[in-house]
Amino acid sequence: MDLAATVDSLMDRLTADLAKLAEIPSIAFPGYPESEVHRAHDLLVELLRDAGVEHIERIDLPDTSPVIYAEIPPPTPDAPTVLLYGHYDVQPPGDESLWKSAPFEPTPIEGGLRARGIADDKSNVMAHIGMLRAYGGRPPTGIKIVLEGQEEYGSAFDDYPPTDARRFACDAMVIADMGNLRPGTPTLTTGLRGVAEVVVEVRTLAEARHSGEFGGAAPDALLALIQALASLHDPAGDVTVEGLRREPWDGASYTEEEFRSLATVRDGMPLIGTGSLGERLWSGPAVTVIGMDTPTVDGAASAVVPYARAKLNLRVHPLQDPKEATDALVRHLREHKPFGIELTVTPSDAGPGFEPATDGPAYRAARTALREGWGEEAQFAASGGSIPLVNGLAKAVPQAEVLLFGAQDSMCNLHAPNERVLFSELRGAVIAEAAFLREYAAGFRAAGGGGGAR
Repeated sequence: MDLAATVDSLMDRLTADLAKLAEIPSIAFPGYPESEVHRAHDLLVELLRDAGVEHIERIDLPDTSPVIYAEIPPPTPDAPTVLLYGHYDVQPPGDESLWKSAPFEPTPIEGGLRARGIADDKSNVMAHIGMLRAYGGRPPTGIKIVLEGQEEYGSAFDDYPPTDARRFACDAMVIADMGNLRPGTPTLTTGLRGVAEVVVEVRTLAEARHSGEFGGAAPDALLALIQALASLHDPAGDVTVEGLRREPWDGASYTEEEFRSLATVRDGMPLIGTGSLGERLWSGPAVTVIGMDTPTVDGAASAVVPYARAKLNLRVHPLQDPKEATDALVRHLREHKPFGIELTVTPSDAGPGFEPATDGPAYRAARTALREGWGEEAQFAASGGSIPLVNGLAKAVPQAEVLLFGAQDSMCNLHAPNERVLFSELRGAVIAEAAFLREYAAGFRAAGGGGGAR
């Protein structure tokens, strides 16, 4: 089969179905209509059946949008089974005045479409559909399809796979909730940072007191909090918390110009931290102040502040235990005691990172496949974001190789206004996924078969 020619013949219909899916505001956050999430679910079931999938189930868990589970049996006893993952829910659109067109009206742009969720993750869901269409519903491997409906908000499904391990048994997984470092650069994501959040509180006075009468001696809660937060970084911007893992990054990364554009850094503003961008973004820690409760500037009184608090977001090396990292941050803050003032430090839930092994047969097949999809050698990169379900799947099937690639790219504005997908990336992802199944099946048979799906 000429995969490229086959996929090219499918693109018009595939992009039309992607637009139809992107029109549905399938937001699984509280306060949004559940009916829209169910409408997206039903459309995908219809598209899977049309693509030749006969066995389709629905997994219902408490307080969780329905999960689509589907299977295609292996074509021969010596063929492997590959699990394909994606999610059909999307982020809320945010401030719609910042969008160039209505978030749920897919709008043509040069080389693609703009809409909320069209890249994250509906393009990747449609890449799975495209692969099935390319093979006429009969791919060269067994297939298990998992399409989640509440990934963006989080749900009980994150921890479900280990409780039903036989259902998810496979030899390799394609986690299609990722994409390329830049358009046209095929990328395998080989690291996801772990995450935790911590709240820091300072109480110093029973109530505010006149800054003229008491300032200079009365303990200022806001000043103490600022001192504590300032202790988290050195003058260059590197994290000073002992016990947080940091290693050099030897994979691909952004250029500084690309990063400045992606992060919307103002002209003349320096980047913080030292070392390569990959080290700062992926293989080292980051502590970000994501919120503060303090008096507002407008209407502020001339008074010593009695109470202040801040919420910190901690991102850690993919292989560091997030509880260990959280404990290190908590310990640092509690021991700091600015001006001798004790801080109340409260950690919340932490999520682990992930770093897959990259030396197995599935990765060898994937590198060949991504080269076929995009015409370039595949690069290894990482992500500062997290996909909690990946760890659940890896625990359920620990021997399966885990591949993260897809139709998104780092410049698609996921979770931001004016999210877009490029047709070139969708085309490449469909070709790459189809080629991966072909290459992996051939290598698997040559090696004598046997694996996680047995």
